[in-house]
Amino acid sequence: MTRDARYDVLFEPVRIGPVTAPNRFYQVPHASGMTNALPRVRAAFRETKAEGGWGVICTGACSIDPTSDDTPLPFATLWDRNDIRAHALMTEAVHRHGSLAGVELWHGGAAVMNRASRLPPLSPSGIPWMATHVGFMGNLRPRVMDKTDIRDVLRWQAEGAGKARSAGFDIVYVYAGMGYLGYEFLLPEYNHRCDEYGGPIENRIRFVRELLEVTREAVGTDCGVALRVSLEELRGRPGTHQESEAHELISLLSDHADLFDVKMDSSPTDCSASRFTGEGSHEPVIDFVKRMTDKPVVGVGRFTSPDTMVSQIRRGVLDLIGGARPSIADPFLPNKIREGRIEEIRECIGCNICISSWHDGVPVRCTQNPTAGEEWRRGWHPERIAPARKREKVLIVGGGPSGLECALTAARQGHEVTLADAGTSWGGRLSFEKTLPGLAAWNRVVDYRLGRLADLPNVSMYLESPLGVDDILELAPDHLILATGAAWTRMLYSTLEIPVGQLEHPAVYTPDDIAAGRLPAGPVLVFDFDNYYYGGVLAEHLAAKGMEVSYVTPAGQASAWTIMTNELPLVHRALLQRRIPVTTLQTVTGFDGEMATLAHVFTGEETAMHCRSILIVGLRRPRSALREALDLRRAEVEAAGIASVTTIGDALAPGAIAHAVHSGHKAARELGQRDGHRLYLRDTPITDCEPGFEQADAAE
Repeated sequence: MTRDARYDVLFEPVRIGPVTAPNRFYQVPHASGMTNALPRVRAAFRETKAEGGWGVICTGACSIDPTSDDTPLPFATLWDRNDIRAHALMTEAVHRHGSLAGVELWHGGAAVMNRASRLPPLSPSGIPWMATHVGFMGNLRPRVMDKTDIRDVLRWQAEGAGKARSAGFDIVYVYAGMGYLGYEFLLPEYNHRCDEYGGPIENRIRFVRELLEVTREAVGTDCGVALRVSLEELRGRPGTHQESEAHELISLLSDHADLFDVKMDSSPTDCSASRFTGEGSHEPVIDFVKRMTDKPVVGVGRFTSPDTMVSQIRRGVLDLIGGARPSIADPFLPNKIREGRIEEIRECIGCNICISSWHDGVPVRCTQNPTAGEEWRRGWHPERIAPARKREKVLIVGGGPSGLECALTAARQGHEVTLADAGTSWGGRLSFEKTLPGLAAWNRVVDYRLGRLADLPNVSMYLESPLGVDDILELAPDHLILATGAAWTRMLYSTLEIPVGQLEHPAVYTPDDIAAGRLPAGPVLVFDFDNYYYGGVLAEHLAAKGMEVSYVTPAGQASAWTIMTNELPLVHRALLQRRIPVTTLQTVTGFDGEMATLAHVFTGEETAMHCRSILIVGLRRPRSALREALDLRRAEVEAAGIASVTTIGDALAPGAIAHAVHSGHKAARELGQRDGHRLYLRDTPITDCEPGFEQADAAE
């Protein structure tokens, strides 16, 4: 295939100070959960993107000093020679493919708790970030920085820049965004100073300007110097000499940076989920930057469409197409555009499972790309898979996310694959979920796999094909995969915080009922202790049909776990817009068809709520009937030559779609392997120095 000439502009080189990016695809700094404790995992994760054609590959936040300590959240460090060697693994890997390597030097200021270092956080004026997310909360308040502290941070930045150069980085960042120290000097809410670092915007940018100056002095002519800055708040503040303070900041700092990496101020707006925000959503805030500077500008917007990318460049919005989530979902996105294989792009669905991984303190996971984070420890590559040692017949029962991924991966190995589903369409749970408010993009999980399966001659696919034990014995595959999914139950929630008992009443519904078209009569009480997106989305769905809906949960927030995916404030906003009242810290204990009995989860105090129907979004259980029937006829299964029976996805353990896809991929990779459950490789930190060693000086 040949590349469409419309996309040639994406492959033009871009000068960034003394270095040149080979194309306009720029993997911006993003959290990966792969700290210096996992240097090989991190290097392989980043190298895959360089191999896939991203011209610049950056680290996530990289601390310049122990006063910037985000424990227990995963963060990288550049404190000593061990850290230099750990990062060098990544830069060497990236350089092997001709890409540039960038490092996001970072000081968290008042936004970190320094739980491990136990050092008081630093801030311009002692103003803390009073987070509502438990994972960010702490009791230690920051101290006010004096001039000595400012000089110390500038020195740490310079030393970090020197270490970065020694580690082989080509672009070194100053970070002034997302509530961290540089950003705190920019906003008057944080910065109450009366000296030359406070007051008008010209003073408030002084600290950031000095960070840029010491960085440039430290790296000399070897590295580009980038400024990553949040502009959302500043864009909304009128400037003295320009339209806004954001305009003034870019104008005043234009000569001090080689690259402007522009973004929003908080995670819910910077990397908003696709449920609430479309592609290119940053443009209204950052569209002015290129008019204020002659330096290249990079920004993000969950870009997956090459036409959108070209539009951003042609209209003068961006010079470089930033990607974090799209680069995780498809590390080979640039090469697929380059080679005219656009239909093969594994598009990001914007579910933000990747972001939840960072909040969980683990390496990044991806719904679309099950190989993310597994490149080194399991040896999985997103585009290549070794052919099977023996071509065998594989029968997969169930065409949901796990079954589709298993079928695709097994077929790519060369197996003869048969995929059967009892339904009328492929996708399992997504057949219905894709129709719910904001979830259309999630069906990319299905569309991508169906598209790739259609290209493979060794796959047979059958809908409306329920299979029983006799059918399976007659087909006699070498390997049988059960991807039969899970079913929602009517179980309630106990004071032990576990599902218990069933709520029996004809007007009690589950999500499976709604998916099947069995709608409740209003008013409807949605009782949600699943805590992810589904309860809130179903409440919106029913309200959109004109029903009176109330939302009740034993958690402290609606769809409480969505705080991990940056969706929580937007979930509450959506429920409010639908006029759906939210009742928290309550569990349903009874229902008589007219009134639901609620009990406070801590006090047990009972109240009543009028409703004619209840929708319980709580516990799912695997559909295990087929597996159990096969187990009862094990001798016949063995006699038919079926060497293995494997259960995957929700049929094994109900979870998010990301869990199902990973489960299906893993099962296919392990087909016919006796050591299929072997332990994955475990990474170790690079530690050549004994306790008591002095931190390495910055490179000359």
